[in-house]
Amino acid sequence: MTSPSPYSYADIADLATIAPMTIHARIYSSAVLKPEQSPGLKAGQARFYVEADVIGLIRGAGPLAARINYLVDLPLDAKGKPAKLKKKQPVLLFARPVAGATPGANSTGSIRLVAPDAQLPWDPATEAQLRAILTELVKPGAPPAITGVANGFHVPGTLPGEGETQLFLDTKTGEPVSLTILTAADGSRRWAAAFGEIVDGSAAVPQRDTLAWYRLACGLPRQLPLAKLGGTAPEDRKKAASDYAVVLGALGECTRTRMPPIGG
Repeated sequence: MTSPSPYSYADIADLATIAPMTIHARIYSSAVLKPEQSPGLKAGQARFYVEADVIGLIRGAGPLAARINYLVDLPLDAKGKPAKLKKKQPVLLFARPVAGATPGANSTGSIRLVAPDAQLPWDPATEAQLRAILTELVKPGAPPAITGVANGFHVPGTLPGEGETQLFLDTKTGEPVSLTILTAADGSRRWAAAFGEIVDGSAAVPQRDTLAWYRLACGLPRQLPLAKLGGTAPEDRKKAASDYAVVLGALGECTRTRMPPIGG
């Protein structure tokens, strides 16, 4: 039985959603750079110059040299020493091409990682999770990155205790995403997320560890910005905030073992 990936869904999605290239490679050589050669290096880390042999391009377009080089920042070990990068160690790289670095037949091509630490040790489970995320990303209508709450409202229902909250979200691409939370007279709630122009209160709740779940759980603000509910009475704003908290609770934590990359 294959061991699970040591990385969470969000760890991998943070990198996969912003990287034009994902590469399966094998370490050929590495060298630790001096601190004066490593601007912006965080405390407790060391910067490496790495050369690696490409095993396969998981995502991206060529040309790509058979051997590539890049810089990566890795934590120091328990003794405060730079970690060892073993020759032939397999890794996953999340990167961008370097402008003007088109490789020749026998040259080493340069890439730039999308985050200082965007090199993950390769294992079958991590690659499988990565491929599942990339498959979702390229589907038509793939859920876009959420950047905030645009506006919304809450309206009471016809029976005491009933109500409906609709929230419209800002996205990185401008594509519409909305949340609908319905409260029954007995106080029970059900909610749905719509990725598209049709607001469907009966849509399925996104399953955990899917792209839709990731966009919501990792992109929504932790509190509903009540100022976005213009024209809604104060009491109804409180109900909308309570409904929003139900959504966050249902989604659960966006668990990460690494920080999100710059630009993610």
